Amino acid sequence: MRITELLTTDTINMNVSSGNKDSVIGELVQGLYDARRITDKDKFEAAIHRRESQSTTGVGDGIAIPHAQTGEVVAPAIMFGRSEAGIDYDSMDGQPAFLFFMIAAPEGQATTHLDALAKLSAILMNGEARDQLMAAKSPEDIINTVDHFDDSESSEEEAGSSGASDRPFLVAVTACPTGIAHTYMAADAIKKRAGELGIDIKVETNGSAGVKNPLTAEDIERASGIIVAADTNVEMARFDGKNVVEVPVADGIKRPEELINESMDSARPKYSAGSKKKVDAESNSGSKGKPSVYKHLMNGVSNMLPFVVAGGILIAVSFMFGIHSANPDHADYNPVAEMINFIGSNAFELMIPILAGFIAMSIADRPGLAPGMVGGLMASAMGSGFLGGLIAGFLAGFLMVGIKKALENLPQVLDGLKPVLLYPLLGVFLTGVIMYYIVDPPASALNDWMNTTLSNMSGGNIVLLGAIVGGMMAVDMGGPVNKAAYAFGIAALSAGNPEPITAAMIGGMVPPLAIAFATMVFRNRFTQVERSSGPTNLIMGASFITEGAIPFAAADPIRVIPSMIIGSATAGALAMAFATSINAPHGGLFVALTIGEGKLMFLAALLIGAILSGVILGLLKKPVEQN
Repeated sequence: MRITELLTTDTINMNVSSGNKDSVIGELVQGLYDARRITDKDKFEAAIHRRESQSTTGVGDGIAIPHAQTGEVVAPAIMFGRSEAGIDYDSMDGQPAFLFFMIAAPEGQATTHLDALAKLSAILMNGEARDQLMAAKSPEDIINTVDHFDDSESSEEEAGSSGASDRPFLVAVTACPTGIAHTYMAADAIKKRAGELGIDIKVETNGSAGVKNPLTAEDIERASGIIVAADTNVEMARFDGKNVVEVPVADGIKRPEELINESMDSARPKYSAGSKKKVDAESNSGSKGKPSVYKHLMNGVSNMLPFVVAGGILIAVSFMFGIHSANPDHADYNPVAEMINFIGSNAFELMIPILAGFIAMSIADRPGLAPGMVGGLMASAMGSGFLGGLIAGFLAGFLMVGIKKALENLPQVLDGLKPVLLYPLLGVFLTGVIMYYIVDPPASALNDWMNTTLSNMSGGNIVLLGAIVGGMMAVDMGGPVNKAAYAFGIAALSAGNPEPITAAMIGGMVPPLAIAFATMVFRNRFTQVERSSGPTNLIMGASFITEGAIPFAAADPIRVIPSMIIGSATAGALAMAFATSINAPHGGLFVALTIGEGKLMFLAALLIGAILSGVILGLLKKPVEQN
């Protein structure tokens, strides 16, 4: 799509009369409204001001690009305004703004117009283009100038970088809250300055249209430095061990040369991903390859957890008033307990739709969210539960990928209908039909069988289950095995079986507590730095934060991991043998000792497991002076 399909003569104001920032925004919004590009000027203007409150869109060099992506936009458009005198727009360089490009983007993922907006951002970095826009005598001159530089920008994109092997090579990532203007302005400012300095660079943009020009493992490995100019979350674990400069997106526009020089300074400390696991670089890059199933699953689980934790703990807190205190027909009824239970239940019931929705979104971007959530809600309502939600998420995601592929050759005039009508309609309908007739019946039967089996477990079977789940929590301490055990516990808890989550919680608490115990009792086996982390691990273990043990496991996996697995499996088995149960998905001792059943026995099982692991570790490790 060409920029002049969005910027037309009826959205050009050659003589802006406003004298300040707020009034120029109002004047440009009125222009869009008069041109019938927006339906409600007040709501759209409010959206523009919300964006300005995040950071100014006065990008410097006399340019301002106010923008918003809202439902009030009838069709994507650019409103151009020019002030001969200049207006104080709180620009990044502190100078007046003369040229204004107000971007009105519709909700959804119509990538064609977003690509055009990305090209506009690049054009505005060109001083010659700005000079010609200031000198233009008519709206037609504005159109011709933009068209001319649109062609030039396309030619430069096709030419690409030289990729000379003897030149320095950097990579960068840019992202802003709306992913419309600053993302691309920063990318082009960095690329332009790198080219002037004789440096090859590849820039990944995380915009509204998704990830473009994704970085590969080879790019990251080859790069001598990395610039991350972003105001939104960017996957950082892939940059572990590299020289990373991390700044707001505005800095990418204002001071690209300084960032480039910093990123090439080999004396700077290397970036550490901390406890984050390194994941496959292709998965991280957002490439159009096939990211790992684990990445999609974890996207669903991580977004689901706040609902699970908040809902589950609130439900459990309501039990403190009595197990039947939320039931109006019971003698133990308490209105406060009913209120707390009602809030918690509503949060908890969102668990499966959120899980499915964000799995689908990870696979198919935003178009996958609606069919995924509907599929998850159907799984919850029809009885297939957590298992059905998992299937719904992957089903909806891959279905939507197919739907987008099938519709990509439709006439361009229908592009705007895809994200708001065609994608959600077809995605929700097809996901719903498949869930209703094919997935839910057998998944519900399997879910019922699993829950019945768990409910009927006793004696040696339940103890074995506790040992397996508890031990799994210590295998990788936050990795795939740990998350699988935890997800199983949550699924069982949502079906009314608290035993697996009890084993998972106690199994996850043992490693950091065992580390704390070992560093205090076997002091000569640990360095001063390791001993100093003992109190921290004590707190993390009590809070059910397993990751506190990761640095020790990474430094000495042969001794640490088996020690932790033995103690966690023992604690999980004992918790089941002692008939303890925790009706909450998180919280550690803070929930176990207040709202759990068999509180003292839970504490006994935990201490036995932690001490066992600590003793084994202490005996296996050699004194520090012998290492």
